[in-house]
Amino acid sequence: MAKDDRPDDLDRRRRDLERALASKRPEQQDGGEGKKQGGATGYGNALKLSSEFIAGIAVGVGLGWFIDRMAGTSPWGLIIFLLLGFGAGVLNVLRSAGLIAEFGAKPPAGKNGSGTKK
Repeated sequence: MAKDDRPDDLDRRRRDLERALASKRPEQQDGGEGKKQGGATGYGNALKLSSEFIAGIAVGVGLGWFIDRMAGTSPWGLIIFLLLGFGAGVLNVLRSAGLIAEFGAKPPAGKNGSGTKK
């Protein structure tokens, strides 16, 4: 056995790790109440993201159909605007999820565009 593998040393390291993890975890409120609220929040976010994606596609299809009817370019307007609507839907979902910044948004104070301090 190595010097650090003694049972009392392992127990001390385990307790230290549990304390460090406990300090990083969010506090649970009212026992299981946090789980119910988290589930509802998850469903709400899923509904919001899916509706933004579907709305982008629907607007693209609507515009494409309208342009095809007015210009007589069927089905090219529908195809092009369907693809543009799909791209817009994906972009909206990424923005809502916070994975990309809004257009024209300023970086946090003290940081430049690359994420490093000035």
